[in-house]
Amino acid sequence: MFPPEGSAARASGPIAAEAAAAASRERRVSIAASSFVRRRSDGLARPGKLNLKRCRRCATPAASHLFDEPAVGVELRRPAAWQGEVRVLIGRRAAKPPVAFGDVVILQNLFATDGLILSVLHVAIASATTVHALLNKREVRAAVGWIGVVWLSPLLGAALYLGFGINRVHRKARRLRGLKQTLDAEASNRSAPTTRRERLQLAVGAITGSDLRQADVDLVLDSGEEAYPVMLAAIESARSSVALSTFIFRVDEPGSKFVAALAVARRRGVDVRVLIDGMGGGFFLSRAYRALRAEGVPAARFLHSFWPWKMPFLDLRLHKKALIIDGEIAFIGGLNIAAENLASAPEEARVRDTHFRVRGDVVRQIAEGFDDDWAFATGEEASGSSRTSSRLPAEGEVARAIQAGPDQAVGQLLLVLLSAITAARRSIRIATPYFLPEEQLLTALMLASLRGVDVRLVTPGVNNHKMVAWAVEAHIRPLLEAGCSLYRSQPPFDHAKLMTVDDEWSLIGSANWDARSLRLNFELGLEVYDRDLCQRLSTLIDQKCGRRITLSEIDGRPFLIKLRDATTRLALPYL
Repeated sequence: MFPPEGSAARASGPIAAEAAAAASRERRVSIAASSFVRRRSDGLARPGKLNLKRCRRCATPAASHLFDEPAVGVELRRPAAWQGEVRVLIGRRAAKPPVAFGDVVILQNLFATDGLILSVLHVAIASATTVHALLNKREVRAAVGWIGVVWLSPLLGAALYLGFGINRVHRKARRLRGLKQTLDAEASNRSAPTTRRERLQLAVGAITGSDLRQADVDLVLDSGEEAYPVMLAAIESARSSVALSTFIFRVDEPGSKFVAALAVARRRGVDVRVLIDGMGGGFFLSRAYRALRAEGVPAARFLHSFWPWKMPFLDLRLHKKALIIDGEIAFIGGLNIAAENLASAPEEARVRDTHFRVRGDVVRQIAEGFDDDWAFATGEEASGSSRTSSRLPAEGEVARAIQAGPDQAVGQLLLVLLSAITAARRSIRIATPYFLPEEQLLTALMLASLRGVDVRLVTPGVNNHKMVAWAVEAHIRPLLEAGCSLYRSQPPFDHAKLMTVDDEWSLIGSANWDARSLRLNFELGLEVYDRDLCQRLSTLIDQKCGRRITLSEIDGRPFLIKLRDATTRLALPYL
């Protein structure tokens, strides 16, 4: 044992000197002790074992290198302020007084206070976000999902909801022009409908807030070879205005011709405006936009920005395809401006599409929609130059333009489709490139088939988006079980969007049967009450029917393929 404190004076010789040196220290440690307490960076202490291994370079214990002098004395001290922990003070390195217990308590209280503030802040923000989601989300699943994210991801969840969960899209054009969509006075005085056609007309009018107009869909253009020359000729013959809205505008063979025709029209005094989607037209570089601006043609990019605070709008796309000439003629459908729509395109990249030429008073409704989109994208007051000042006489039947988008309180396109399916008694024919509808539409089609309606659906045999094709495989089984007829069209990729009901009602335009078109995109549709047109479109859809899909084919897929398709289907709202 080492001598106790104060015994150095009674010792003699070398032993006495060594004992005196040890006794002169203010604090000592015991190398022979079995454990010691290590100081932590936060001021607290925790027990640990002392390393008594000898140094490789000398015979002294390794612990001795912690001191300025060899560690010899023994003492374990327990400060009076510490009741449960033992603090070891080691040689001269430990001569500095340790953090007092009261200081540790202050630090602990400080951390506890910060945690309390953050907790209160999280609860307040999450509660406010929950109230907003409950009051503004129409779908229960969406509301529950966002509320879960907000509460389970403190602060981050609220930031995500603020960026992506709130619909900030407002139709600025309507405020600029001071207009409101209302039914005309004639509709309010109309007698109660007596036929299915009248009931459907009344329902769609109430959904869209628009009235029926005279219309003549006199041309069905089933390819780029058929459509582009007619459209270019219309631009060349324009007298007062040209308005073009498109999702994709490439500066290739047909695109260059459109740029040149628009520039020539602008130079001869025609009011030309071109609206290109900010994503489909090229997010980082839009050659068409630059080419048009270089030619002096007024052009704008819809919802395009590199600023981070505008990124939440990137998912809201202008998917409309419309060319309006003098407010009298309109070309609408699914056709973009790109060489891939020509037969000369490579087979794997070629796209087949259908476009329409429309005349009559309904063109004014289409033009009003363009004016709204232009004002929304540019902030410029809509001049109305794409519209005529009076109603135009037209041969043919009646039609109604459907301007759908995320700026509306209700999903107009979804409700129109449900109304048409419900009104069907004999047949429903659908051609769409992307068939990923929500449960309401699937259920409506199944019920129509179960009550004896001939439901036929055509989707592409070759799809340009593989993930969409996979998800469709996992999505169509209920329709097959209900007796619907599903077909694959022959290559190339078919981008046509067509629907007919009972050979009396047709829907043409830019919308697909997926969540993007029904909820996120700005779309243009045209419902037409024309038997001749409807029969022509029904025949066209029947011609697109290739290989029939069977229930045994869907069930016979390998397990891993089924798993892949079902997993991809989980991303249905984003495909």
